Amino acid sequence: MATAPRYTRYSRTGFSKVPEVTAFFWIVKALTTAMGESTSDFLVHAIVPEIAVVIGFIAFCGALYAQFTKDRYVPWAYWLAVAMVGVFGTMAADVLHVGLGVPYIASTIFFAIVLALVFRTWYRAEGTLSIHSITTPRRELFYWATVLATFALGTAAGDFTALSLGLGYFGSIVLFAVVIAIPAFGYFRAGMNSILAFWFAYVVTRPLGASVADWLSKSNGGLDLGTGPVSLVFAAMIAAFVYYLSRSGRDTPSDQGLAEPDHADDHEYEPRLGIPRRGEPAHEQI
Repeated sequence: MATAPRYTRYSRTGFSKVPEVTAFFWIVKALTTAMGESTSDFLVHAIVPEIAVVIGFIAFCGALYAQFTKDRYVPWAYWLAVAMVGVFGTMAADVLHVGLGVPYIASTIFFAIVLALVFRTWYRAEGTLSIHSITTPRRELFYWATVLATFALGTAAGDFTALSLGLGYFGSIVLFAVVIAIPAFGYFRAGMNSILAFWFAYVVTRPLGASVADWLSKSNGGLDLGTGPVSLVFAAMIAAFVYYLSRSGRDTPSDQGLAEPDHADDHEYEPRLGIPRRGEPAHEQI
């Protein structure tokens, strides 16, 4: 019985390092955004803020290291990295406002520019922004740089609408719930480019999840359940979903467990993964 070859992180091309985009993907993604917000707020108030940022950065680096050492998508490693990006991304956005006094509108614009630059650099280097193309170390670096930028942007945008615009946490939930319906409608009904729809929704899940976490945990306009208890509940929900996905394989990429070519030519890519051969247009997929 033939078995799939093992790729390492040094392979030119290998297995996909990110999950299939299913309903489970969006559920866990939303939970990590909420958990990242509440955990960051808990840490910076429970201990010295500077120490909390250092702890967040160390956890962020450790989680990314675990993810990069895998040769394919592994649910616990991937979602741990996303969760730690959520915590550290929140801290990065908060440092600009709380530590440096930068207005939320300015930090929102700043992180939007950073995200645009990451997208531009990624596309110029690889010719696609499809998450189905995350099969090499360089593409994975671009992917995680994008994820970090989206978390920081989403945090700043959520604080801007809730505090600067005076919508409050619940008002922000309503606002971003409406906004996130735009890429959903565009993709399923209006023929929106799938890559654009994906990253549009990915960015908006951050302020939506963060607003939910703030509304549940904080007293000024929220339910005042506390950042610690809210963080624990969200973390437990994430763990339960990740355990289920690990056991069921419901979000396992289609290229895993199937035989792939042993070697890829320097200028050819695997068409099954949605990556074009030289001279061919990129597939319009997420």
